[in-house]
Amino acid sequence: MSTSTIRIALCGFLLFFADAAAAQAPLEIHAGDDVSFKLGILGQFQADTITDPPFDTNSDNLFVRRLRLIFGGQVTRNITFFVETDTPNLGKTVPVTGKVIPPSTVSSTIIQDAYAEFKVNDAFALDAGLMFVPFSHNSLQSAATLLPIDYGAYTFSQSVPTESSIGRDTGFQARGYLLSKRLEYRAGAFQGDRDSRSHNPFRYVGRVQYNLFDTDTGFFYTGTSLGKKRFVSVGAAFDVQQHYHGYDADVFVDFPTALGAVTGQFDYNHFDGDFTFPALGKQHDTLFELGYLIAALRLTPVLQFSNRNMTDEVTGDESHWSVGVNYWWAGHNANVKAAYARITPQGQASQNELTIQLQLFYF
Repeated sequence: MSTSTIRIALCGFLLFFADAAAAQAPLEIHAGDDVSFKLGILGQFQADTITDPPFDTNSDNLFVRRLRLIFGGQVTRNITFFVETDTPNLGKTVPVTGKVIPPSTVSSTIIQDAYAEFKVNDAFALDAGLMFVPFSHNSLQSAATLLPIDYGAYTFSQSVPTESSIGRDTGFQARGYLLSKRLEYRAGAFQGDRDSRSHNPFRYVGRVQYNLFDTDTGFFYTGTSLGKKRFVSVGAAFDVQQHYHGYDADVFVDFPTALGAVTGQFDYNHFDGDFTFPALGKQHDTLFELGYLIAALRLTPVLQFSNRNMTDEVTGDESHWSVGVNYWWAGHNANVKAAYARITPQGQASQNELTIQLQLFYF
């Protein structure tokens, strides 16, 4: 992708987002004391170029990484709902041997999240529907508040075998907060992988997290609060179905300083598909992220490193690191992120990737 092309795309996106900086509270309609409805949108627009080793050239794309319509509200006292659609990777070219497929037709609109919550009190709430399973800290973060451009490269390694939708599954989950809301628990039964007659046992996932300072009590964790909160948390989780099991341990820090804020996290995941999911080899996956907000400039330099280590196979090891910078034009409502990444699979040629993303968010 030429420099002039990137400049033209960037200028076009900036003009399109000129009014987004004024976005504040979500549009909310009240039909009574206990009934309300609100609307939102998330748009992430990307310019991306990545080396294509077999052809010694670059694959260039201008596409919509995420385009989500967001609906939420309350239907009666203590019962709320959340529904979110997504049209992922709209316009991105997908290589298909022997075929020419228009990029605009590759992606389709899906239901990304759809769940209701019955809240008894802070200590107990019941969620039902299609939702994130309660696994790693990174997998539960909102795509709209991420520190880097996207999630870790191996954060959702178990999604395809468990028939999940990017970390989401249908089921029921209990969730609550104890010890002055510092101790959080999430535990649920989910559909998981089903056989033709649905004889398989359900998938069970659980997570605990302890927050040392401020608490993060939303369904989706915050990627970065941009210096507005003091988050320091440690968490652990399990994910099992039949012989398959996965485990997580993580640490997250998002803390204000004199000149801005520091944000970082470390996630360790272990997966073993065993006889249930033989395609999911035994592996150790790690994610490390670090960024520092320079408040006066509204800039955050960001480092992200992901690694996959296969334990019983001779191939499959891979690392993915990136360095970049974010410009928080209007916080999470409107921002620009750029990153250079290097992908290094074992025994194969490495790839270099340059990505520019512009985000519009309102909810």
